[in-house]
Amino acid sequence: MAQIAQLGGQPVLILPEGTLRSRGRSAQENNIAAAKAVADAVRTTLGPKGMDKMLVDSIGDIVITNDGVTILDEMEIEHPAAKMMVEVAKTQNEEVGDGTTTAVVIAGELLKKAGELLEQEIHPTVIIRGFNLAKEKALKAMERISTPISLDDVDDLKKIAMTSMSGKSAYAYSERMAELVVKAVRQVAEKRDGKVIVDTDNIQREKKHGGSSEDTELIDGIVIDKEVVHPGMPKTIKNAKIALLDAALEVKETETDAQIQITDPTKLQEFIEQEERMLKNMVEKVAASGANVVLCQKGIDDMAQHYLAKKGILADRRVKKSDMEKLAKATGARIVTSIDDLKKEDLGFAGLVEEVKIGDEQMTFIRNCKNPKAVSILVRGGTEHVVDEVDRAIEDAIGAVASAIEVGKVVPGGGAPEAESVRELRKFAEGFSGREQLAINAFADALEVIPRSLAESGGLDPIDTLVALRAAHEQKKIESGVNVIEGGIANMTKLGVIEPLKVKTQAINSASDAAVMILRIDDVISASKLEKGGMPPTPPGGGGEMPEY
Repeated sequence: MAQIAQLGGQPVLILPEGTLRSRGRSAQENNIAAAKAVADAVRTTLGPKGMDKMLVDSIGDIVITNDGVTILDEMEIEHPAAKMMVEVAKTQNEEVGDGTTTAVVIAGELLKKAGELLEQEIHPTVIIRGFNLAKEKALKAMERISTPISLDDVDDLKKIAMTSMSGKSAYAYSERMAELVVKAVRQVAEKRDGKVIVDTDNIQREKKHGGSSEDTELIDGIVIDKEVVHPGMPKTIKNAKIALLDAALEVKETETDAQIQITDPTKLQEFIEQEERMLKNMVEKVAASGANVVLCQKGIDDMAQHYLAKKGILADRRVKKSDMEKLAKATGARIVTSIDDLKKEDLGFAGLVEEVKIGDEQMTFIRNCKNPKAVSILVRGGTEHVVDEVDRAIEDAIGAVASAIEVGKVVPGGGAPEAESVRELRKFAEGFSGREQLAINAFADALEVIPRSLAESGGLDPIDTLVALRAAHEQKKIESGVNVIEGGIANMTKLGVIEPLKVKTQAINSASDAAVMILRIDDVISASKLEKGGMPPTPPGGGGEMPEY
Protein backbone atom coordinates (compact mmCIF):
# COMPACT_ATOMS: atom_id res chain seq x y z
CA MET A 1 0.00 0.00 0.00
CA ALA A 2 1.64 3.23 -1.05
CA GLN A 3 0.46 6.66 -2.07
CA ILE A 4 0.75 6.86 -5.84
CA ALA A 5 -0.27 9.11 -8.70
CA GLN A 6 -1.19 8.09 -12.21
CA LEU A 7 1.01 9.40 -15.04
CA GLY A 8 -0.05 8.24 -18.47
CA GLY A 9 -1.54 5.09 -16.98
CA GLN A 10 1.76 4.38 -15.22
CA PRO A 11 1.62 4.49 -11.37
CA VAL A 12 4.22 6.81 -9.79
CA LEU A 13 5.10 6.36 -6.11
CA ILE A 14 5.23 9.67 -4.22
CA LEU A 15 5.04 8.88 -0.52
CA PRO A 16 6.39 5.80 1.25
CA GLU A 17 4.26 2.88 2.30
CA GLY A 18 2.34 3.41 5.54
CA THR A 19 1.89 7.14 4.99
CA LEU A 20 -1.54 8.47 5.89
CA ARG A 21 -2.93 11.60 4.45
CA SER A 22 -6.09 13.61 4.83
CA ARG A 23 -6.69 16.67 2.69
CA GLY A 24 -9.18 19.35 1.76
CA ARG A 25 -12.43 19.43 3.73
CA SER A 26 -11.60 16.16 5.48
CA ALA A 27 -8.35 17.59 6.95
CA GLN A 28 -10.10 20.78 8.08
CA GLU A 29 -12.97 18.86 9.70
CA ASN A 30 -10.57 16.56 11.56
CA ASN A 31 -8.47 19.47 12.84
CA ILE A 32 -11.50 21.46 13.95
CA ALA A 33 -13.02 18.42 15.69
CA ALA A 34 -9.76 17.76 17.57
CA ALA A 35 -9.42 21.40 18.68
CA LYS A 36 -13.06 21.50 19.77
CA ALA A 37 -12.59 18.32 21.81
CA VAL A 38 -9.70 19.95 23.71
CA ALA A 39 -11.74 23.11 24.38
CA ASP A 40 -14.71 21.02 25.60
CA ALA A 41 -12.41 19.16 28.00
CA VAL A 42 -11.62 22.36 29.93
CA ARG A 43 -14.80 24.35 29.35
CA THR A 44 -16.62 23.05 32.45
CA THR A 45 -13.83 24.36 34.70
CA LEU A 46 -14.61 28.00 33.82
CA GLY A 47 -15.92 30.39 36.43
CA PRO A 48 -16.53 30.38 40.19
CA LYS A 49 -18.77 27.31 39.92
CA GLY A 50 -16.46 25.47 37.52
CA MET A 51 -15.79 21.80 38.28
CA ASP A 52 -12.44 20.03 38.69
CA LYS A 53 -10.84 17.24 36.64
CA MET A 54 -9.13 14.17 38.03
CA LEU A 55 -6.26 13.05 35.83
CA VAL A 56 -4.73 9.62 36.41
CA ASP A 57 -1.49 8.67 34.66
CA SER A 58 -0.19 5.23 33.63
CA ILE A 59 1.39 4.54 37.03
CA GLY A 60 -1.66 5.66 38.97
CA ASP A 61 -0.48 9.13 40.04
CA ILE A 62 -3.39 11.52 40.46
CA VAL A 63 -3.74 15.22 39.72
CA ILE A 64 -6.97 16.96 40.75
CA THR A 65 -7.19 20.42 39.23
CA ASN A 66 -9.31 23.22 37.86
CA ASP A 67 -6.35 24.86 36.09
CA GLY A 68 -6.61 24.82 32.27
CA VAL A 69 -2.91 24.58 31.46
CA THR A 70 -2.33 21.82 34.04
CA ILE A 71 -5.22 19.74 32.63
CA LEU A 72 -3.90 20.03 29.06
CA ASP A 73 -0.31 19.36 30.18
CA GLU A 74 -1.30 16.15 31.93
CA MET A 75 -3.59 14.87 29.15
CA GLU A 76 -0.83 13.52 26.85
CA ILE A 77 -2.47 14.88 23.71
CA GLU A 78 -1.36 13.24 20.45
CA HIS A 79 -3.34 14.96 17.69
CA PRO A 80 -1.25 17.69 15.99
CA ALA A 81 -4.09 20.27 15.86
CA ALA A 82 -4.99 19.53 19.49
CA LYS A 83 -1.34 20.11 20.45
CA MET A 84 -1.66 23.62 19.02
CA MET A 85 -4.46 24.25 21.54
CA VAL A 86 -2.11 23.18 24.32
CA GLU A 87 0.34 25.79 23.00
CA VAL A 88 -2.39 28.44 23.37
CA ALA A 89 -2.73 27.54 27.06
CA LYS A 90 1.05 27.51 27.59
CA THR A 91 1.51 30.91 25.93
CA GLN A 92 -1.25 32.38 28.07
CA ASN A 93 0.31 30.88 31.19
CA GLU A 94 3.80 32.19 30.39
CA GLU A 95 2.63 35.67 29.37
CA VAL A 96 -0.02 36.34 32.00
CA GLY A 97 -0.14 33.37 34.39
CA ASP A 98 -3.96 33.29 34.34
CA GLY A 99 -6.85 32.94 31.88
CA THR A 100 -5.64 29.69 30.26
CA THR A 101 -9.12 28.14 30.18
CA THR A 102 -10.60 31.32 28.65
CA ALA A 103 -8.01 31.32 25.86
CA VAL A 104 -8.55 27.64 24.95
CA VAL A 105 -12.36 27.87 25.10
CA ILE A 106 -12.39 30.93 22.79
CA ALA A 107 -10.02 29.20 20.33
CA GLY A 108 -12.26 26.10 20.25
CA GLU A 109 -15.39 28.19 19.68
CA LEU A 110 -13.72 30.25 16.91
CA LEU A 111 -12.92 27.02 15.08
CA LYS A 112 -16.44 25.67 15.61
CA LYS A 113 -17.94 28.83 14.07
CA ALA A 114 -15.36 28.73 11.26
CA GLY A 115 -16.40 25.11 10.55
CA GLU A 116 -20.00 26.27 10.07
CA LEU A 117 -18.82 28.91 7.57
CA LEU A 118 -16.72 26.34 5.69
CA GLU A 119 -19.86 24.25 5.25
CA GLN A 120 -21.43 27.27 3.53
CA GLU A 121 -18.58 27.12 0.99
CA ILE A 122 -16.86 30.25 2.32
CA HIS A 123 -13.13 30.14 1.60
CA PRO A 124 -10.79 29.87 4.63
CA THR A 125 -8.84 33.02 3.64
CA VAL A 126 -12.06 35.06 3.70
CA ILE A 127 -12.84 33.72 7.18
CA ILE A 128 -9.28 34.51 8.28
CA ARG A 129 -9.53 38.09 7.02
CA GLY A 130 -12.81 38.59 8.86
CA PHE A 131 -11.36 37.07 12.04
CA ASN A 132 -8.33 39.38 11.92
CA LEU A 133 -10.52 42.47 11.48
CA ALA A 134 -12.76 41.32 14.32
CA LYS A 135 -9.80 40.61 16.61
CA GLU A 136 -8.48 44.19 16.25
CA LYS A 137 -11.95 45.63 16.90
CA ALA A 138 -12.51 43.39 19.96
CA LEU A 139 -9.14 44.39 21.46
CA LYS A 140 -9.98 48.11 20.99
CA ALA A 141 -13.38 47.60 22.66
CA MET A 142 -11.74 45.98 25.69
CA GLU A 143 -9.15 48.74 25.88
CA ARG A 144 -11.98 51.31 25.82
CA ILE A 145 -13.84 49.85 28.80
CA SER A 146 -10.69 49.31 30.88
CA THR A 147 -9.93 51.42 33.95
CA PRO A 148 -6.49 52.31 35.37
CA ILE A 149 -4.99 50.56 38.39
CA SER A 150 -1.74 51.14 40.27
CA LEU A 151 0.44 49.57 42.93
CA ASP A 152 -1.39 51.57 45.62
CA ASP A 153 -4.90 50.28 44.81
CA VAL A 154 -4.59 47.47 47.34
CA ASP A 155 -8.34 46.72 47.57
CA ASP A 156 -8.71 46.37 43.80
CA LEU A 157 -5.60 44.22 43.59
CA LYS A 158 -7.12 41.95 46.25
CA LYS A 159 -10.31 41.69 44.17
CA ILE A 160 -8.24 40.67 41.13
CA ALA A 161 -6.55 37.92 43.16
CA MET A 162 -9.92 36.70 44.49
CA THR A 163 -11.47 36.71 41.00
CA SER A 164 -8.52 34.66 39.74
CA MET A 165 -8.92 32.12 42.56
CA SER A 166 -12.70 31.78 42.21
CA GLY A 167 -13.65 28.21 41.42
CA LYS A 168 -10.34 26.84 42.73
CA SER A 169 -9.90 24.77 45.91
CA ALA A 170 -8.34 27.78 47.66
CA TYR A 171 -11.55 29.83 47.26
CA ALA A 172 -12.71 29.08 50.82
CA TYR A 173 -9.67 31.01 52.08
CA SER A 174 -9.47 33.34 49.11
CA GLU A 175 -9.62 36.60 51.07
CA ARG A 176 -6.64 35.62 53.22
CA MET A 177 -4.75 34.16 50.24
CA ALA A 178 -5.47 37.28 48.18
CA GLU A 179 -3.94 39.42 50.93
CA LEU A 180 -0.79 37.27 50.92
CA VAL A 181 -0.52 37.43 47.13
CA VAL A 182 -0.98 41.22 46.94
CA LYS A 183 1.54 41.78 49.75
CA ALA A 184 4.05 39.51 48.00
CA VAL A 185 3.63 41.16 44.58
CA ARG A 186 3.83 44.69 46.01
CA GLN A 187 6.95 43.73 47.96
CA VAL A 188 8.90 42.46 44.91
CA ALA A 189 7.63 45.13 42.47
CA GLU A 190 10.37 47.46 41.24
CA LYS A 191 10.17 50.76 39.38
CA ARG A 192 12.41 51.07 36.35
CA ASP A 193 12.31 54.05 33.96
CA GLY A 194 8.91 55.06 35.34
CA LYS A 195 7.46 51.59 34.70
CA VAL A 196 6.55 49.05 37.35
CA ILE A 197 8.20 45.66 36.76
CA VAL A 198 7.14 42.54 38.66
CA ASP A 199 9.40 39.50 38.31
CA THR A 200 7.19 36.71 39.67
CA ASP A 201 10.25 34.44 39.98
CA ASN A 202 11.14 36.49 43.06
CA ILE A 203 8.07 35.09 44.82
CA GLN A 204 9.17 31.64 45.90
CA ARG A 205 6.51 29.05 46.74
CA GLU A 206 7.43 26.19 49.08
CA LYS A 207 4.84 23.41 49.36
CA LYS A 208 4.38 21.28 52.50
CA HIS A 209 1.31 19.16 53.20
CA GLY A 210 -0.04 19.07 56.72
CA GLY A 211 -2.13 21.55 58.69
CA SER A 212 -4.79 23.21 56.56
CA SER A 213 -4.84 25.65 53.66
CA GLU A 214 -5.49 28.37 56.24
CA ASP A 215 -1.95 27.85 57.57
CA THR A 216 -0.47 29.13 54.29
CA GLU A 217 1.76 32.08 55.20
CA LEU A 218 3.88 34.80 53.63
CA ILE A 219 7.44 35.03 54.89
CA ASP A 220 9.17 38.38 54.44
CA GLY A 221 12.31 36.56 53.50
CA ILE A 222 13.10 33.10 52.16
CA VAL A 223 12.36 29.53 53.24
CA ILE A 224 14.96 26.91 52.32
CA ASP A 225 14.23 23.22 52.38
CA LYS A 226 17.43 22.46 54.35
CA GLU A 227 18.25 21.63 57.95
CA VAL A 228 21.06 23.03 60.09
CA VAL A 229 24.13 20.90 59.30
CA HIS A 230 25.39 20.23 62.85
CA PRO A 231 23.42 19.34 66.01
CA GLY A 232 25.70 21.59 68.10
CA MET A 233 24.75 24.72 66.14
CA PRO A 234 22.12 27.16 67.42
CA LYS A 235 18.65 26.57 65.90
CA THR A 236 17.58 30.22 66.21
CA ILE A 237 19.54 33.40 65.60
CA LYS A 238 18.11 36.88 66.03
CA ASN A 239 19.55 39.86 64.14
CA ALA A 240 21.29 37.47 61.80
CA LYS A 241 24.28 38.60 59.75
CA ILE A 242 24.22 36.28 56.79
CA ALA A 243 27.14 35.19 54.63
CA LEU A 244 26.24 33.65 51.25
CA LEU A 245 29.09 31.46 50.05
CA ASP A 246 29.49 29.97 46.61
CA ALA A 247 32.63 28.21 47.85
CA ALA A 248 33.16 24.92 49.65
CA LEU A 249 34.27 24.91 53.30
CA GLU A 250 36.36 21.86 52.50
CA VAL A 251 40.02 21.11 51.74
CA LYS A 252 40.36 20.92 47.98
CA GLU A 253 41.67 17.71 46.53
CA THR A 254 44.49 18.03 44.03
CA GLU A 255 43.46 18.40 40.41
CA THR A 256 46.11 15.91 39.24
CA ASP A 257 46.45 12.27 40.23
CA ALA A 258 49.15 13.02 42.78
CA GLN A 259 50.31 10.35 45.18
CA ILE A 260 51.78 11.22 48.57
CA GLN A 261 53.91 8.51 50.12
CA ILE A 262 54.36 8.78 53.86
CA THR A 263 56.93 6.55 55.54
CA ASP A 264 56.92 8.15 58.98
CA PRO A 265 53.70 7.92 61.10
CA THR A 266 54.38 11.38 62.58
CA LYS A 267 54.25 12.84 59.07
CA LEU A 268 50.73 11.40 58.67
CA GLN A 269 49.70 13.10 61.88
CA GLU A 270 51.17 16.37 60.61
CA PHE A 271 49.28 15.92 57.34
CA ILE A 272 45.93 15.51 59.17
CA GLU A 273 46.69 18.42 61.47
CA GLN A 274 47.51 20.62 58.48
CA GLU A 275 44.09 19.82 56.96
CA GLU A 276 42.42 20.69 60.26
CA ARG A 277 44.36 23.94 60.45
CA MET A 278 43.25 24.89 56.94
CA LEU A 279 39.59 24.23 57.81
CA LYS A 280 39.92 26.11 61.10
CA ASN A 281 41.49 28.99 59.20
CA MET A 282 38.54 29.11 56.81
CA VAL A 283 36.06 29.19 59.71
CA GLU A 284 38.12 31.94 61.42
CA LYS A 285 37.86 34.06 58.26
CA VAL A 286 34.07 33.57 58.17
CA ALA A 287 33.78 34.46 61.89
CA ALA A 288 36.08 37.48 61.46
CA SER A 289 33.63 39.00 58.96
CA GLY A 290 31.04 39.10 61.75
CA ALA A 291 28.74 36.47 60.14
CA ASN A 292 26.61 34.36 62.49
CA VAL A 293 24.71 32.54 59.71
CA VAL A 294 26.44 30.81 56.78
CA LEU A 295 24.45 29.57 53.78
CA CYS A 296 26.71 27.63 51.49
CA GLN A 297 25.97 26.57 47.92
CA LYS A 298 28.60 23.84 48.10
CA GLY A 299 29.71 21.36 50.79
CA ILE A 300 30.85 21.94 54.38
CA ASP A 301 33.39 19.48 55.78
CA ASP A 302 32.49 17.68 59.06
CA MET A 303 35.45 19.29 60.80
CA ALA A 304 34.45 22.75 59.51
CA GLN A 305 30.92 22.10 60.84
CA HIS A 306 32.42 21.37 64.26
CA TYR A 307 34.42 24.62 64.28
CA LEU A 308 31.40 26.64 63.07
CA ALA A 309 29.26 25.10 65.85
CA LYS A 310 31.90 26.07 68.43
CA LYS A 311 31.72 29.67 67.18
CA GLY A 312 27.91 29.61 67.53
CA ILE A 313 27.37 30.01 63.78
CA LEU A 314 24.28 28.47 62.14
CA ALA A 315 25.08 26.89 58.76
CA ASP A 316 23.23 25.19 55.87
CA ARG A 317 24.98 23.51 52.96
CA ARG A 318 24.12 22.57 49.36
CA VAL A 319 21.62 25.43 49.04
CA LYS A 320 20.20 25.63 45.50
CA LYS A 321 21.62 28.32 43.19
CA SER A 322 18.12 29.77 42.59
CA ASP A 323 17.59 30.01 46.37
CA MET A 324 20.97 31.72 46.80
CA GLU A 325 19.99 34.40 44.27
CA LYS A 326 16.67 34.98 46.06
CA LEU A 327 18.48 35.11 49.42
CA ALA A 328 20.76 37.82 48.04
CA LYS A 329 17.70 39.87 46.97
CA ALA A 330 15.91 39.30 50.28
CA THR A 331 18.77 39.92 52.73
CA GLY A 332 20.92 42.36 50.74
CA ALA A 333 23.92 40.01 50.99
CA ARG A 334 26.45 39.53 48.20
CA ILE A 335 27.24 36.00 47.04
CA VAL A 336 30.95 35.50 47.68
CA THR A 337 32.95 32.94 45.70
CA SER A 338 36.16 33.16 47.72
CA ILE A 339 36.27 32.94 51.52
CA ASP A 340 39.39 35.14 51.53
CA ASP A 341 37.29 37.96 50.03
CA LEU A 342 34.47 37.78 52.60
CA LYS A 343 34.08 41.18 54.25
CA LYS A 344 31.61 42.73 56.66
CA GLU A 345 29.90 44.70 53.87
CA ASP A 346 29.13 41.45 51.97
CA LEU A 347 26.83 40.25 54.75
CA GLY A 348 23.05 40.38 54.57
CA PHE A 349 20.57 40.99 57.38
CA ALA A 350 17.51 39.11 58.65
CA GLY A 351 15.65 39.75 61.88
CA LEU A 352 15.37 36.04 62.56
CA VAL A 353 16.87 32.84 61.17
CA GLU A 354 15.39 29.65 62.61
CA GLU A 355 15.08 25.95 61.91
CA VAL A 356 11.46 24.82 62.10
CA LYS A 357 9.98 21.34 61.77
CA ILE A 358 7.18 21.38 59.20
CA GLY A 359 5.44 18.01 58.93
CA ASP A 360 8.27 15.49 59.16
CA GLU A 361 10.99 17.71 57.67
CA GLN A 362 13.23 20.45 59.03
CA MET A 363 13.28 23.73 57.11
CA THR A 364 15.26 26.93 57.62
CA PHE A 365 13.30 30.19 57.70
CA ILE A 366 15.06 33.49 57.00
CA ARG A 367 12.48 36.01 58.28
CA ASN A 368 12.00 39.74 58.96
CA CYS A 369 14.31 40.99 56.21
CA LYS A 370 14.45 44.75 55.64
CA ASN A 371 12.55 45.59 52.46
CA PRO A 372 13.18 42.20 50.79
CA LYS A 373 13.02 42.08 46.98
CA ALA A 374 12.36 38.33 47.12
CA VAL A 375 9.79 36.69 49.40
CA SER A 376 8.41 33.21 50.09
CA ILE A 377 4.92 31.80 50.42
CA LEU A 378 4.75 28.58 52.45
CA VAL A 379 1.78 26.71 50.97
CA ARG A 380 -0.01 24.31 53.32
CA GLY A 381 -2.96 21.95 52.92
CA GLY A 382 -4.51 18.79 54.33
CA THR A 383 -3.17 16.44 51.63
CA GLU A 384 -0.60 16.56 48.86
CA HIS A 385 -3.29 17.03 46.21
CA VAL A 386 -4.85 19.93 48.11
CA VAL A 387 -1.44 21.61 48.52
CA ASP A 388 -0.76 21.26 44.78
CA GLU A 389 -4.11 22.81 43.84
CA VAL A 390 -3.77 25.66 46.37
CA ASP A 391 -0.29 26.30 44.95
CA ARG A 392 -1.71 26.48 41.41
CA ALA A 393 -4.41 28.92 42.60
CA ILE A 394 -1.76 31.13 44.22
CA GLU A 395 0.39 30.96 41.07
CA ASP A 396 -2.57 32.14 38.93
CA ALA A 397 -3.39 34.93 41.38
CA ILE A 398 0.24 36.13 41.43
CA GLY A 399 0.23 36.18 37.60
CA ALA A 400 -3.05 38.10 37.49
CA VAL A 401 -2.02 40.74 40.05
CA ALA A 402 1.43 41.16 38.48
CA SER A 403 0.04 41.64 34.95
CA ALA A 404 -2.58 44.09 36.25
CA ILE A 405 0.18 46.22 37.82
CA GLU A 406 2.51 46.00 34.81
CA VAL A 407 -0.12 46.98 32.22
CA GLY A 408 -1.92 49.26 34.70
CA LYS A 409 -5.43 48.51 33.39
CA VAL A 410 -8.31 46.29 34.49
CA VAL A 411 -11.73 45.32 33.11
CA PRO A 412 -14.87 44.01 34.82
CA GLY A 413 -15.13 40.19 34.78
CA GLY A 414 -18.11 37.85 34.46
CA GLY A 415 -18.18 37.98 30.65
CA ALA A 416 -18.70 41.79 30.61
CA PRO A 417 -15.73 42.66 28.32
CA GLU A 418 -16.69 39.86 25.91
CA ALA A 419 -20.33 41.05 25.81
CA GLU A 420 -19.22 44.65 25.12
CA SER A 421 -16.87 43.47 22.36
CA VAL A 422 -19.70 41.40 20.83
CA ARG A 423 -21.98 44.47 20.76
CA GLU A 424 -19.31 46.53 18.97
CA LEU A 425 -18.49 43.70 16.55
CA ARG A 426 -22.11 43.29 15.46
CA LYS A 427 -22.27 47.03 14.69
CA PHE A 428 -18.84 46.83 12.98
CA ALA A 429 -20.01 43.92 10.79
CA GLU A 430 -22.83 46.02 9.33
CA GLY A 431 -20.20 48.15 7.55
CA PHE A 432 -19.19 45.15 5.39
CA SER A 433 -21.24 43.88 2.49
CA GLY A 434 -19.14 40.86 1.52
CA ARG A 435 -18.58 37.51 3.16
CA GLU A 436 -16.28 39.07 5.76
CA GLN A 437 -19.49 40.24 7.48
CA LEU A 438 -20.34 36.59 8.20
CA ALA A 439 -16.83 35.96 9.57
CA ILE A 440 -16.96 39.04 11.87
CA ASN A 441 -20.37 37.94 13.18
CA ALA A 442 -18.97 34.43 13.68
CA PHE A 443 -16.12 35.90 15.76
CA ALA A 444 -18.70 37.79 17.84
CA ASP A 445 -20.74 34.60 18.37
CA ALA A 446 -17.56 32.79 19.44
CA LEU A 447 -16.75 35.41 22.12
CA GLU A 448 -20.19 34.81 23.65
CA VAL A 449 -18.99 31.34 24.65
CA ILE A 450 -17.48 32.89 27.82
CA PRO A 451 -20.70 34.32 29.34
CA ARG A 452 -22.58 31.25 28.06
CA SER A 453 -20.14 28.84 29.74
CA LEU A 454 -20.29 30.88 32.98
CA ALA A 455 -24.09 30.63 32.93
CA GLU A 456 -24.02 26.88 32.21
CA SER A 457 -21.50 26.08 34.94
CA GLY A 458 -23.60 28.14 37.39
CA GLY A 459 -26.77 26.20 36.53
CA LEU A 460 -28.41 29.23 34.84
CA ASP A 461 -30.33 29.15 31.57
CA PRO A 462 -27.69 30.13 28.97
CA ILE A 463 -30.13 31.59 26.42
CA ASP A 464 -32.05 33.74 28.92
CA THR A 465 -28.76 34.90 30.44
CA LEU A 466 -27.26 35.87 27.05
CA VAL A 467 -30.42 37.75 26.00
CA ALA A 468 -30.44 39.69 29.30
CA LEU A 469 -26.70 40.41 28.98
CA ARG A 470 -27.07 41.71 25.41
CA ALA A 471 -29.98 43.93 26.50
CA ALA A 472 -27.93 45.38 29.39
CA HIS A 473 -25.02 46.23 27.07
CA GLU A 474 -27.36 47.80 24.51
CA GLN A 475 -28.45 50.11 27.34
CA LYS A 476 -24.78 51.15 27.76
CA LYS A 477 -24.38 49.19 31.04
CA ILE A 478 -20.86 48.20 30.06
CA GLU A 479 -19.98 46.68 33.44
CA SER A 480 -22.83 44.15 33.32
CA GLY A 481 -21.82 40.52 33.50
CA VAL A 482 -23.14 37.13 34.55
CA ASN A 483 -23.80 36.88 38.30
CA VAL A 484 -22.96 33.19 38.65
CA ILE A 485 -23.51 33.06 42.41
CA GLU A 486 -27.00 34.61 42.65
CA GLY A 487 -28.16 34.30 39.04
CA GLY A 488 -29.06 36.98 36.53
CA ILE A 489 -27.06 39.98 35.34
CA ALA A 490 -25.23 42.35 37.70
CA ASN A 491 -22.64 45.14 37.76
CA MET A 492 -19.37 43.23 38.02
CA THR A 493 -17.30 46.14 39.36
CA LYS A 494 -19.71 46.57 42.28
CA LEU A 495 -19.52 42.83 42.96
CA GLY A 496 -15.72 43.11 43.05
CA VAL A 497 -15.25 40.83 40.00
CA ILE A 498 -12.39 42.45 38.09
CA GLU A 499 -9.66 41.05 35.86
CA PRO A 500 -6.46 42.43 34.32
CA LEU A 501 -6.90 43.74 30.78
CA LYS A 502 -3.84 41.71 29.73
CA VAL A 503 -5.58 38.41 30.62
CA LYS A 504 -8.34 39.22 28.12
CA THR A 505 -6.22 40.70 25.33
CA GLN A 506 -3.67 37.88 25.47
CA ALA A 507 -6.46 35.26 25.44
CA ILE A 508 -8.05 36.79 22.33
CA ASN A 509 -4.69 37.20 20.59
CA SER A 510 -3.54 33.63 21.30
CA ALA A 511 -6.94 32.09 20.52
CA SER A 512 -7.43 33.86 17.19
CA ASP A 513 -3.83 33.24 16.08
CA ALA A 514 -4.20 29.51 16.79
CA ALA A 515 -7.60 29.35 15.06
CA VAL A 516 -6.24 31.12 11.98
CA MET A 517 -3.25 28.79 11.80
CA ILE A 518 -5.45 25.67 12.03
CA LEU A 519 -7.85 27.09 9.38
CA ARG A 520 -4.99 27.53 6.90
CA ILE A 521 -4.23 23.79 6.93
CA ASP A 522 -5.80 21.79 4.11
CA ASP A 523 -3.47 18.79 4.01
CA VAL A 524 -2.22 16.59 6.84
CA ILE A 525 0.47 14.06 5.98
CA SER A 526 1.58 11.75 8.77
CA ALA A 527 4.48 9.59 7.72
CA SER A 528 6.60 7.38 9.92
CA LYS A 529 9.03 4.63 9.04
CA LEU A 530 7.26 1.46 10.01
CA GLU A 531 8.83 -1.16 12.23
CA LYS A 532 8.87 -4.65 10.73
CA GLY A 533 5.37 -5.97 11.02
CA GLY A 534 4.28 -2.66 12.64
CA MET A 535 0.89 -1.10 12.11
CA PRO A 536 0.52 2.08 10.04
CA PRO A 537 0.09 5.25 12.10
CA THR A 538 -3.41 6.29 13.10
CA PRO A 539 -4.48 9.19 10.94
CA PRO A 540 -5.09 12.52 12.69
CA GLY A 541 -8.66 12.63 13.94
CA GLY A 542 -8.94 8.90 13.43
CA GLY A 543 -9.92 9.34 9.78
CA GLY A 544 -8.20 10.37 6.60
CA GLU A 545 -8.44 9.09 3.09
CA MET A 546 -7.28 5.63 2.11
CA PRO A 547 -4.19 5.43 -0.10
CA GLU A 548 -4.84 4.90 -3.79
CA TYR A 549 -3.62 1.81 -5.59
